[in-house]
Amino acid sequence: MYKVLITDPLSDQGIDKLLRAEDVEVVRKIGLTGEALLSEIATADALLVRSQTKVTEEVINQGNRLKVIARAGVGVDNIDIPAATRKGVIVVNAPDGNTISTAEHTFAMLISLARNIPQAHRTVINGEWNRKAFVGVELNQKTLSIIGFGRIGSELAKRAKAFRMNVIAFDPYLTEERAQKFGVQKASFNEAIAAGDFITVHTPLTKETRHMINHEVFDKMKDGVRILNCARGGIIDEAALYDAIVSGKVAGAALDVFEVEPPGNHPLFTLPQVICTPHLGASTIEAQENVAVDVSEEVLHILRGEPFKNAVNLPSIPAELQQKLAPYHELVEKLGHFVGQMTTEAIKEITITYAGELAEGDVAPLTRMMLKAVLSHHLADINFVNAPHLAKQRGIHVLEQKSGHSHGFTQWLNIEVKTDKNQHQVSGTLLNGFGPRIIKIDQFPVDVAPKGHLLFIQHRDQPGAIGRVGTLLGSRDINIATMQVGRKQAGGQAIMILRIDKAIPHDLMNALKQMDEIQSVMEIDL
Repeated sequence: MYKVLITDPLSDQGIDKLLRAEDVEVVRKIGLTGEALLSEIATADALLVRSQTKVTEEVINQGNRLKVIARAGVGVDNIDIPAATRKGVIVVNAPDGNTISTAEHTFAMLISLARNIPQAHRTVINGEWNRKAFVGVELNQKTLSIIGFGRIGSELAKRAKAFRMNVIAFDPYLTEERAQKFGVQKASFNEAIAAGDFITVHTPLTKETRHMINHEVFDKMKDGVRILNCARGGIIDEAALYDAIVSGKVAGAALDVFEVEPPGNHPLFTLPQVICTPHLGASTIEAQENVAVDVSEEVLHILRGEPFKNAVNLPSIPAELQQKLAPYHELVEKLGHFVGQMTTEAIKEITITYAGELAEGDVAPLTRMMLKAVLSHHLADINFVNAPHLAKQRGIHVLEQKSGHSHGFTQWLNIEVKTDKNQHQVSGTLLNGFGPRIIKIDQFPVDVAPKGHLLFIQHRDQPGAIGRVGTLLGSRDINIATMQVGRKQAGGQAIMILRIDKAIPHDLMNALKQMDEIQSVMEIDL
C-alpha cells in the first residue's frame, strides 16, 4: 500500500481516483505543521499540498519513503525544489487545470480596469450617483501587450481578439508560426512594452523575471497605460508601480497577486486607480477540482511506475515525444544496466551516442534514463530526477551526441563508460519482432537478448574453452539457456555470454576464474 498524505484542503471529487485506488491509503491531516508534519511525512510515499503547507528541506529529508510531492495548482513557491531534486523526489504540479480560470479572471480584471467597475460599485452602494467620475475606455482597437505567451497568455489572447483588441505578444520561445496561429503580433520585450495600451504579465517568477517591470520599464511605456498582474507577485516592482501611478504615467492597475501575501496595509491601496483581488486566478469550482484531478492522476502514475508529464524538476516531455521514445525505454535501461555492471571502478565519463532514427529528435529523456541505469550500480538512492545532479556532484562528465553512421541498423545506440584504468562500451538496437538486442560489447560483435541472469566471460579464443565452461556449469546443475560468443580474430581475445537459469555459487565462480584461458568472469542481472 502507498501512503498519500494530504495536508491542504482538496475536494473529494478532485481526489476521487486516489480514494478509490486499492493500492493507496489516503491520509488527510489538514494544516499539519512542525513536528507533526515531520512525523507523518516519514512514512508517506506521496505528499499533496496546495499553497499553505511549506515543504522545506527539513520536511523533504524526513521523507524516507517519499517519491513525489504534488502541488494542486501551478505555483510551487512553497516547495524547496532543489532539496527535492537532491533527494530524488519528483515534484509535480497542475499547469493546465486552472488555465481557463486564470485567463477568464484576467479578462474580468481587464474589463473592470477599463470601465472602473469596482470603484463605481463602491460609490453606488454608499449612496452616490456620480456618472462623470467613472468615464472609462473601450477595449475595441486598443493594443494589449501580453508578456509571457504560454497557456494562459494564449487563452487571454483569444478573448482579447473577440473584443477586437490588437494583441502583441512577447515570449522568448514564441515562434512566428504560433503567433500567426493565435492572430497576434510577435514582438520584442521593449516593443511590447512601448506599444501597449494595456500590459499584462503571464511569466513565472524567476530570478530573471523578478521586478522585470520596474522604474526603467515604466518610463518606456505610453502615457496612460494600464497594467495587470494575475500571474505572480514580484514580477512588477510594486514601489515603482506606485510611483508611476502617482506621476500619471500609469492610468490604473489591476492586481490579483502581490510580493507578500496577504499584503497588509499596502501603499497601493491608497490609490483609487488600483483594483485588487486576493489571488483569485484559480479560484473557481471547476479549477479547484481540475487541479486536484490532474495531480491525483500524476501521483498514481509515479507511484505505480507509469509515465507522467508534469514534473517541475524534470524536463517536460510532450505526449507525442513520449509515444515516440517509449519503444526504446527497455533498450536504454538494459544497456545502461549491462555496462554499469561491467564497470567496477569509479566512473569519470559517460558518452551516449544515438544514430539512425534515434538521432532525428529529442533524446534527452533517454539520456536521463540511461544515466540512472548506469549509476544505479554505483550510487544509492538514484532515480531519473537526481541522476544528473549526482553525476555532476561526483565529477562524472556526461556527453550526449548524435551520429550519422548507424552501422546498418534503423536505430543504433552506444554507451561508453570511462574510468581511470579502462573503458567499456555496449551497443544495441531494436529488432522488429524480437525487441531489444545487444549487438556489440566493447569491440566484439554479438547478438544478445538483454534479459535474465547472464554470465559474461572474457577469454582467449582457444579450442575447448567453451566446452570446459559448459562442463563445469553442468557439473553443478546450472543449465545454459542461450549462448553467444564474439571474437576479433582467431586465437585472440574473445568473449562468451551465457544466459543461465540461476546464480553461480561463490566457489564455482572461483573455479571458472582459475581456468587458464579465462581472463575475467562476472555475473550480470538484467
